[in-house]
Amino acid sequence: MSDTSPDSPPSVDLVIPVYNEAQAAAEFHQQLRAVIDQLPNRFSILYIDDGSTDDTLTILEDIAVVDERVRVIELSRNFGHQAALTAGLDQSQGEIVITMDGDGEHPPQLIPEMLKLADAGYDIVLTQRADSRHAPLFKRWTSHQFYRLINRIGNTRILPGGADFRLMKRATVDALCGMREYQRFLRGMVAWMGYRTVILPYAPAERLGGRSKYSLRQMLRLGMSAVFSFSLVPLYISITIGGVFLLLALAEMIYVLSFWIGGQQASLAPGWSSLMFVLLVVGGVLMITLGIVGIYVGYIFQETKRRPIYLIRAIRPNQPPENGDD
Repeated sequence: MSDTSPDSPPSVDLVIPVYNEAQAAAEFHQQLRAVIDQLPNRFSILYIDDGSTDDTLTILEDIAVVDERVRVIELSRNFGHQAALTAGLDQSQGEIVITMDGDGEHPPQLIPEMLKLADAGYDIVLTQRADSRHAPLFKRWTSHQFYRLINRIGNTRILPGGADFRLMKRATVDALCGMREYQRFLRGMVAWMGYRTVILPYAPAERLGGRSKYSLRQMLRLGMSAVFSFSLVPLYISITIGGVFLLLALAEMIYVLSFWIGGQQASLAPGWSSLMFVLLVVGGVLMITLGIVGIYVGYIFQETKRRPIYLIRAIRPNQPPENGDD
């Protein structure tokens, strides 16, 4: 709850997950301060160290000594970007929460405009990359194909070119924090909630240092979480393929019976190669289908274990850790 008067500007929490951003952290914080120091809102800055293995944590601790608005949440290991964001959202208390990355690609200069849109009555302000030409061609192509796929097969429309740079009011943050699934795709979860939303285009800035921590493997994992969390279409595809092969089997049976009925059994030469081909195709389809079903079962298994989404080692300034369980 906020202790501010009704006429005072809303308090704002900035949730910023970082992982091995030693080259960018100090400069990013200076850029952030240059923006928020000009605003009348009361800011709190939550840096979530997602198990960094470089000097990121030390740099953040030094920043917290100088800037009393900063809290550093140290996770026990690297849980991933979505879990780190969740940790920051769980710890936030402001009337407005803004999530952004700490590598410089999400420009802090957009914060005043986001706050104006929130003041205009919007519950969520989503940002959309308006120009990603500096990104590698392969990443742009895969991103385009992913959003095209997920919006075609899913029931929730997800903003193409969207980012985890967004503003949310307290009610939407509380609703999002109440969704405790282990496999998390926050862009889809935010879209699913359906609160009053506005889209704010932006041009990504250059990274302040280092390189992107999203490897191809991590992007594939996030994409799979999105597809299997927001769509049952893969199961329907498996059923459809199975039905097609049943129809082919029926056609083959009718074809063979026509020889028997016509008394032309001698014309039915044994076809070992064609038989093996059919067996291999059917076997491959069965394995794919079982794999798809297995992924869904695996996701269900992970949810039923009810493990915390993340674990906190420490919060600086010193506070008792509140881990991400229910």
